[in-house]
Amino acid sequence: MTTVQTETAPPPASGSGGPSSGGPGGGVPESPGPDPAGAPEGRGGAAGHLARALAEFRAALLSAAWFSVLALPLVCFRVNAVSGGIDYLWARLPRLAALAFCATLAWRFLLRRLGFSRVRSAVAETAGPPPEGARGPGGSWLTLLDRAPAKRLLLAGAALLLLSVPFWTTPYVVTILITALIYITLGLGLNIVVGVAGLLNLGYAAFFAVGAYTFALLNQNFGMGFWICLPLGALSATLLGLLLGLPILRLSGDYLAIVTLGFAEIIRLVLVNVGFTNGPRGIRNIQPPTLFGADLNGAVKPLLVGHGLVHKDMDLNKVLVYFIILAIVALTVVCVYRLENSRLGRAWLALREDEVACQAMGINRVRTKLAAFALGSTWAGLAGVVFAAQISFINPQSFTFMLSVMVLSIVVLGGMGSIPGVMIGAAVLILLPEYLREYSDYRMLIFGLIMVLMMVFRPQGIIPSTRRVYIYRPEEHGDGGARPSTRNPDALDAGPGGAGQDGQAPAGVPGTAGGPPSPRGAR
Repeated sequence: MTTVQTETAPPPASGSGGPSSGGPGGGVPESPGPDPAGAPEGRGGAAGHLARALAEFRAALLSAAWFSVLALPLVCFRVNAVSGGIDYLWARLPRLAALAFCATLAWRFLLRRLGFSRVRSAVAETAGPPPEGARGPGGSWLTLLDRAPAKRLLLAGAALLLLSVPFWTTPYVVTILITALIYITLGLGLNIVVGVAGLLNLGYAAFFAVGAYTFALLNQNFGMGFWICLPLGALSATLLGLLLGLPILRLSGDYLAIVTLGFAEIIRLVLVNVGFTNGPRGIRNIQPPTLFGADLNGAVKPLLVGHGLVHKDMDLNKVLVYFIILAIVALTVVCVYRLENSRLGRAWLALREDEVACQAMGINRVRTKLAAFALGSTWAGLAGVVFAAQISFINPQSFTFMLSVMVLSIVVLGGMGSIPGVMIGAAVLILLPEYLREYSDYRMLIFGLIMVLMMVFRPQGIIPSTRRVYIYRPEEHGDGGARPSTRNPDALDAGPGGAGQDGQAPAGVPGTAGGPPSPRGAR
């Protein structure tokens, strides 16, 4: 999570002994020294540029050497099928190292040129550029997207693109997009438990399986349709989340991960050995969702194909599933965003940072953990119902430990606690392998390489989560007061000098004459 700490300075003293005076005891001189984040003047500027260039060169060299060592067995060793021996291709190693060095150097140069900022939406929140001390590797292109017009335009364009996909693509594209949206829903649900509440859950596939089997069993045994089973699948997963959360409330960290892993294996073994689930043979012929009981392929498809609106091989039942999971993803994003910014979401954040301090502040740790498990498993149940409706066949092998690992990788790769990060992480890990099937022998190698590079160069994820920060600006508050970087219409409108509208400093406000001094590290 990206945070910024700013130091608040004491108010400038007036008179001959103040900072603005050049006499004895003047304290801080009137002209500041060279900016640590910018380029100093004169000879110091050239030396600073040279030092930074050498640092970038050294970092790129180390990265290239490390990458060459990791790729050495794969690039320089080749098994000879004729002789049965090993051919050593050492001539490839210099080219590989040079390519890795140039790519790393270009990437770091691009980061430096873009001037990535660690302050989220600094222009929108502070009405000015971010402080120089807060600049560094981060995600400044997100600063532009945080502005309201750009955000609305981006969301509108993405919505129109996703809604129009079935009308200009093939059935294969629709199928893999449904899978990607299912994993986005799973990632956003697990993000509540792992990213926001800080509870490591390695058994998330169990809730996914419960939702899928709820729909399959009710559909096969009682003839219930998709729309009735959708909330029932979510409810069953929620109850299972509460059942799991009750006995493990005192656990955390590795112990919690081991218990959830064992719980998922118990659920899988139950599905394999219990008779009414049909064991490892699974459940077949699960009915797809219908729209008001109409047969879309029989009544609507000839009309759409005749006007050239859909592909002739398109299955409209899959199209309906696509729109359903798209609506579920939109609902999930809205709910998760509202939860993170609610009272419960703040309690989750406090629980993630320090459980003891969280309980000392009066937060009910039991209810907070149970709410995280229950709400996180709810979205897994919804995704499980859609998954069963998509493929019309499920068995216990669809819900193994690797599924939990994949969803957890999506959360970590995208950025723990970040909604857009989880969505991009799911798109990278689900869509990219589908379009690289011609390199199927190297897919897992590429997957592992991506994870290693992310953990080395960007451990916070593709889009790290952010929080609102307090930024002190001495030119705006000469009395040493600090105010939040987000504009709050209910906040005190302190004018120059920190005084209210009547010219008097209100009592009890930090940083004013009537209140305690400002905190040293405002967040």
